[in-house]
Amino acid sequence: MAASLSVTVLQWIALASLLAWLYLAVGHGFFWRTDQRLPARQAPPSWPSVAIIIPARDEADVLPVTLPTLLAQDYPGPVRLILVDDGSTDGTTEVARALAEQAARNGHTGVTAAVTASTEPPPGWTGKLWALRRGVDCAGDAEFLLLTDADIAHDPGSLTSLVASARTHGLDMVSQMAVLRAETVWERVIVPAFVYFFAMLYPFRWSNRPRSRVAAAAGGCSLVRREALLAAGGLAEVRGAVIDDVAIARIIKRSGGRTWLGLAEQVHSRRPYPRLADLWKMVSRSAYAQLRHSPLLLLGTVLGMSLVFVVPVVATIAGLAAGDGTTAILGAVAWVIMTLSYVPMIRYYRQPVPAALLLPGVAVLYLGMTLDSARLKWAGRGAAWKGRTYDDHGTPSAERHSSAATTPATAPSVPAPSESVPSESVPSAVAQPTATVAPSEASPAGAGPVAAAASAGPGVVTIPAAAGPVEPPHDPWNDGFSRPSPRPGRTDAPRREDAARAVPASGRAQSQARADDRQPGAGR
Repeated sequence: MAASLSVTVLQWIALASLLAWLYLAVGHGFFWRTDQRLPARQAPPSWPSVAIIIPARDEADVLPVTLPTLLAQDYPGPVRLILVDDGSTDGTTEVARALAEQAARNGHTGVTAAVTASTEPPPGWTGKLWALRRGVDCAGDAEFLLLTDADIAHDPGSLTSLVASARTHGLDMVSQMAVLRAETVWERVIVPAFVYFFAMLYPFRWSNRPRSRVAAAAGGCSLVRREALLAAGGLAEVRGAVIDDVAIARIIKRSGGRTWLGLAEQVHSRRPYPRLADLWKMVSRSAYAQLRHSPLLLLGTVLGMSLVFVVPVVATIAGLAAGDGTTAILGAVAWVIMTLSYVPMIRYYRQPVPAALLLPGVAVLYLGMTLDSARLKWAGRGAAWKGRTYDDHGTPSAERHSSAATTPATAPSVPAPSESVPSESVPSAVAQPTATVAPSEASPAGAGPVAAAASAGPGVVTIPAAAGPVEPPHDPWNDGFSRPSPRPGRTDAPRREDAARAVPASGRAQSQARADDRQPGAGR
């Protein structure tokens, strides 16, 4: 009798799992499809001005690979790049300046670059959002802001495609989920599922519907119309958000703006995660924040993920072992639907299709990461990022160091934006980093264009754009994705070792010493 009852219960649970998968497959925004790419676009009559804003905290090791790709954008309109050093101790500022100067000297940039520094965030602000605000203040009246991370590399036409899509379809925010690195064994196992689960949580199709309440974005690549951000209240509205990209998308959509999110083809993350421990930290630092630090939502997540990802396997095996064909069939069908739903993402990351069968095991790992995220939060160590740990309101509760003690001597101190003006207003003293000195007119020998352009404003050092045609840099970490054909007559582009020579020795040594502490770029 007891055995019969247990079989009946397992059958009902297996049936519930199958019904859940039938809903997820056809009623949950077709989240599993990977066809949400930049929509069809055409060149606008005139190209708007754009400011590229990069908040960077201890990123000296990855900047030589990513920063040159942004400096080499072939955007037809006016564009400037603003890198905001968020209290780095590894020579990030010096590395960024050296790379920008090298690109200008070699004729590999048409982008004016400005390097500045952020102060320690005030109470209620996360470090990344405070640094982004500094970048917005320096962006002047740029019509669009490209918010990107220091570990993100862009193909030469990336910015042009983003702006054309925004203008063609009247979008206020265009965001792309960067292609994450998937080279090591653990990267190949974990990374595709990371994007799959994100799409399950925020179905892209729903997010892209103006009337849907779902709103999401990917912080590694988000083009935002500046006026739409201001109309939504500016970054002050989300100042304590650990998952800042989604928070920004929400306020823009809530204020009537149109947002779009899809998978990238021209944007790639160069951050390596060679060990399971690295990936575990990447997920666990913010997983509980996704659940708004709610124990009830955590319980629901555990039960829901168990029903959807664990029950099909258990029901299939248990049914076969007990000779219960009904349970085994229910579990097997649910497992097949689950596997088929994962195949498009596996193919997007160019992994072997049979790897989709491993999704239940990967889901168990993610469940463990989520529980660990809650444990860290309850222990007072949640939402930790490069020496900062944030409380529920985004206030840093622990600091690795104070900016006054660690900001490199060559990085000028930067006054905090005045609280007496609107949060996204532009202080006239720092808002106009302009290219007034061509490389051929560089100031006194040995001073370089940085010194000549330092008059752009207090705390801002500007590297002017190169004169003449721009050549894209060679991508030394080519991951096998398609690249544009070389331009006719292209000269040899700088190689990775050339970029490394531009990095001050102190920066290289310090960044190497911190290699094991490197984490991905969101919610600093």
